[in-house]
Amino acid sequence: MTRHPSAARLLEQETRALLTRLAAVRPFVLQETAVAAAALSPAALSGIEDHLARGRETVWRHAQTYLGWLCGPGWAAPAAEQQRRFWALRLDFQKALAQFDLFSEVITQRSETENGVLLSGLDVAAAQALRLPGGLIDGPPVVCALHRGLGGAIRRAHTALPGGGDSPIAIIRIPRERMIGFGVASSLIHEVGHQGAALLGLVGSLRADLRRARAGPLWIRWISEIVADCWAIGRIGIGSTLGLISLVSLPRAFVFRPSENDPHPVPWIRVLLSCAIGDALYPDPQWNRLAAVWREMYPGELPELENGLPGVVRVLIEHRSPALRGRTLGDVLHDPRVRREALLRRFAAWRADPGEVDRAPPTLAFAVLGQARAGGLLSPEEEARLLHRLIVTWAVTSTLATARAATRSDVRTFLGQPAVWAGATVQPTLIGDRQ
Repeated sequence: MTRHPSAARLLEQETRALLTRLAAVRPFVLQETAVAAAALSPAALSGIEDHLARGRETVWRHAQTYLGWLCGPGWAAPAAEQQRRFWALRLDFQKALAQFDLFSEVITQRSETENGVLLSGLDVAAAQALRLPGGLIDGPPVVCALHRGLGGAIRRAHTALPGGGDSPIAIIRIPRERMIGFGVASSLIHEVGHQGAALLGLVGSLRADLRRARAGPLWIRWISEIVADCWAIGRIGIGSTLGLISLVSLPRAFVFRPSENDPHPVPWIRVLLSCAIGDALYPDPQWNRLAAVWREMYPGELPELENGLPGVVRVLIEHRSPALRGRTLGDVLHDPRVRREALLRRFAAWRADPGEVDRAPPTLAFAVLGQARAGGLLSPEEEARLLHRLIVTWAVTSTLATARAATRSDVRTFLGQPAVWAGATVQPTLIGDRQ
């Protein structure tokens, strides 16, 4: 078998250089700067750091194994085989970097002036919106980030990451054009609904119910987005539908035309469905009035889909799955505090005592402000000011609570644990000594 000392030397040097670059990939806690109130929750940060550390450790271990092979039986292997194994190692390194870059983009935004703190406050709101009565959900850490475009997006926890492995956190991306003001709550809670539906396995069980109810194929295709809309309506009431209207108020051709393989309902019918769900959860004439306004904005008909609305709403509200422990989805998502009269009474009380708003749960605060705006009691400018102050308050309050909890417990820091980035070293020379 032909020996290739020059190829072996080259690849040994390449591998050691790769390990040097791997050692330079340091934990976020050592390289990101942000005010404390903008920081990720300890659960989210530790989940990210632990996941990435395992990836770096895997690459480091594979590199050591490769170097050991190269100095042993691989010394006499063909150059092509030496190169093939090196490229397998290098692909592992690229996968680890791809995951690092994904989380780096999210965490780096926490250094943006004001936006970092606002995103931290939205983390708090998202975590609260994910909780259900009776402890039905053990929610993962949720981290919010900004992105371009009109609609929100989510990378759910426990879904595949580029390069392999599952995400330890949920990443919700909020459009920059909605920061911060009307519509941000609707986008946020809708994306939370996707995570909640996944944790409860609702999409599959709802599709089965829709098939039994002989709903059309479009409703079955759209159910993942519909249940997320339902989650948002249950949490923040009419503010969800108003936010949806602001999102899908597009040129007429886009409002009536379904997109092939798009999981989102046709915008025109989606708004009417949102109003119908709202009326089922929180009966009130306001939903029909809002639906009438939407029809005036976009006159037209989709009779086949309109005829299917009542049946789809009934399937949603009456849906039972094992994860709901005998309750219906409507029961689980319904909150008596989100009824129109209750929200308006609370808004009036907040007017009399502004300090009360700071003590309300985030989703309830979103619901109150959305209802007040729907009733013409709150201007967009005042809503934006209130939302900004509230979201900053949530970030600060959560940060201080975490700091106080840390002083009462024996906290193990990342620096106290073995770190791949500190130990990724090899002997100064391996193959060179053998030549």
